[in-house]
Amino acid sequence: MDLNTVLSQLEPDNEEEVEKLLQQFNRENIHTFSFDPTEETLRIKLCQSVLTALGMQMQPGCQRTCLETLRILSRDKRVLAPVATKEGVLILGAMARLRAGEEDEEQEEEEEGDDRRGSREHVQSEAEERVVVEALKCLCNVVFNSPAAQQVSVEVELAHSLCARLRAAREWHHEVGLFTLRLLFLLSALRPDVRAALRREWHAVKLLTEVLEHTLDVRWVGPYEAARPEPQGPPMPAEDNERAMEALKALFNLTLSEAGGEEDDHQFRLVAAILRHLLMLKTETEEKTEEAHSHAVNLLNNLPVTCLDVLIDVPVQGGQEKYGGKNMDVVQVLLDFMEKRIDKGSNYKEGLTPVLSLLTEGSRHHREIRRFIKAQVLPPLKDVKIRPEIGTTVRNKLVRLMTHVDMGVKQTAAEFLFVLCKESVDNLLKYTGYGNAAGLLVARGLLAGGRGETQYSEDEDSDTEEYKTAKPFINPITGHVEEPMPNPIEEMTEEQKEYEAQKLVNMFDKLSRQNVIRPMGVRPDGTLAPLVETLCDPHDDNSGSDSD
Repeated sequence: MDLNTVLSQLEPDNEEEVEKLLQQFNRENIHTFSFDPTEETLRIKLCQSVLTALGMQMQPGCQRTCLETLRILSRDKRVLAPVATKEGVLILGAMARLRAGEEDEEQEEEEEGDDRRGSREHVQSEAEERVVVEALKCLCNVVFNSPAAQQVSVEVELAHSLCARLRAAREWHHEVGLFTLRLLFLLSALRPDVRAALRREWHAVKLLTEVLEHTLDVRWVGPYEAARPEPQGPPMPAEDNERAMEALKALFNLTLSEAGGEEDDHQFRLVAAILRHLLMLKTETEEKTEEAHSHAVNLLNNLPVTCLDVLIDVPVQGGQEKYGGKNMDVVQVLLDFMEKRIDKGSNYKEGLTPVLSLLTEGSRHHREIRRFIKAQVLPPLKDVKIRPEIGTTVRNKLVRLMTHVDMGVKQTAAEFLFVLCKESVDNLLKYTGYGNAAGLLVARGLLAGGRGETQYSEDEDSDTEEYKTAKPFINPITGHVEEPMPNPIEEMTEEQKEYEAQKLVNMFDKLSRQNVIRPMGVRPDGTLAPLVETLCDPHDDNSGSDSD
């Protein structure tokens, strides 16, 4: 549909014509909207006209159509000037039923058990609800694509209004909750000042924790222990999973920088407990379950490492005696998740390194976690005839990553194995070979051996009889017992040996004359110098004629 035609026939005061005209435009452009540079001015004018129409009193059906048009147009960053103003953001905020400054009143109502605000949300008709959803979608697009709109959102305290929405009611339509959370995530991601205000002034970490608790139907059986999900119970509904993912993404932004204090510690432990519950849940598809676990891992990386004990301190559900009575179920889930990400063979930086970092820090600071993971990843060696990087075990896969082309992936995998070996160079070389471990040892300055700085408890590090027997024959570079190589000169005659030796001398002579290599010697002071200089050093007291 030609934009000139739309603009010429669009009369904001004729609601019926506006709705009919824009519905046709939406149908034609919803999937194939063209960003033709020659029509940029026309699209800006259309944005302004639609925004003007939204500022008038219209029926919900026409409002929704206008918002759909604005959502289509807002995919183009270059035409957002009319919307990225205080007037534009306030109009969209009003369409989304976001009202700043009502949080305190609603908090009081909640404390008194008054659900009037929630009831007002529920009495909206389905048509009005669709208007709210479309307005939130528009705000998401506009805020994402326009720095000017982001600044205006700060000025009108849009994030404050979103918190008020989340605090006021829990049973809104799925998409209302979903896009409220998504808009909060975008603002917290794009504006560090909003992130700080959300955390400090509006207690958004606590609020989002409550949203997660409600969405995941967490039932507490201990201070930081949620009831175990039924093994044969139904999977988490797709809609609940979607809202939980948005809440996790927003929480990730808010916990990027840790704060101190007992209140924060308590809040972070609650988050860790909820994430443990989430990691034990299944969704309707394996792909969605993996996505949920990925977001949980990212958020766990932001929490203080001291809070990770919540993952294994679950007395009601029992633990394993060999690991101090700790419950290792969630650690096993994380190990399985790590192996799946390795097996994918792609996107290691974003997909694998977070879980490796989490398991590394958990192992470094929690002895039981390290012992459990080591038993899974680095069991006692028996067969040492195969190179450490060859095979299908988790150890083989991780050793292969130690020589990955991506420096971050390589270092993270090596650090993980190093910590499992209690930062002992000898133990690391035993499992990986010097060739695979050289990069980490150089980076840590540990080529001469020794340990890292972390103190580890003494435990049952013991070698199998098979390993003890084979140890003298293991090549420390490759980390395995190599088949003896045949001696290439055994069957040579003396003439052939002399010929090969002379050929080698000629090769070195040629390289020396071309300055490719330079024979070196050691001066009396211990420094290296060209061999000629060390033989004729004028500072050498013994140079010159022989003494009598």
